[in-house]
Amino acid sequence: MLSCDDVPTEPLAPTDSAIGIDLGLVSFLTTSDGTHIANPRHLAANMDRLTAAQRALSRKKRGSGRREKAVTKIARLHGKVRRQRLDHAHKTALMLVREYDSIVHEKLQIANMTSRPKPSPDSNGGYEPNGAAAKSGLNKSIHDAGWGIFLRVLSAKAESAGRQVIAVDPRHTSRRCAHCGHTAAGNRVTQAEFRCLACGHRAHADVNAARNILRAGLALQEA
Repeated sequence: MLSCDDVPTEPLAPTDSAIGIDLGLVSFLTTSDGTHIANPRHLAANMDRLTAAQRALSRKKRGSGRREKAVTKIARLHGKVRRQRLDHAHKTALMLVREYDSIVHEKLQIANMTSRPKPSPDSNGGYEPNGAAAKSGLNKSIHDAGWGIFLRVLSAKAESAGRQVIAVDPRHTSRRCAHCGHTAAGNRVTQAEFRCLACGHRAHADVNAARNILRAGLALQEA
């Protein structure tokens, strides 16, 4: 259940502005006007305490009062992480809703993005290495970022404030040049750097993607 505090029951006054947002793991969110919002990584920040609590739990006798207390402590830590994640989602969404009439984001299939990797059978009937450990780490990072809960909070706050949230096709947003439209995998030089092979346009890769996302959303509005 989501509770959208601090949002007026009546629509906010128009701002005559729109923004595109690119969700990520290095920055939680990057806007088409170049703003980067840090990824707080709440689970990672509490991981040492969680790991210690889980180790303590493993040493407790089943059915004992001490084991019950250890279970309660772990649940309390996970609850703290969930509250921190939700608070961050509310504050970020509220900032966007107050400043923009239209907010455009990619339509992310988060469940598919965090699915387990499938093993590949080799010629001997076994399984080849498939990056399962790396995929597990990526899945944990995506869950920790809390994209899903943020987008649900954003949608609820926008509806309450009379704002519009638009979800667009994510294909090629990170490979397309926001300046000339040229699309190629080689345009994305590094995680952070975008350099168009056709026109030479340079930008932060996430800002470039957010501008493409905004453009796609505005095209849907016009259609």
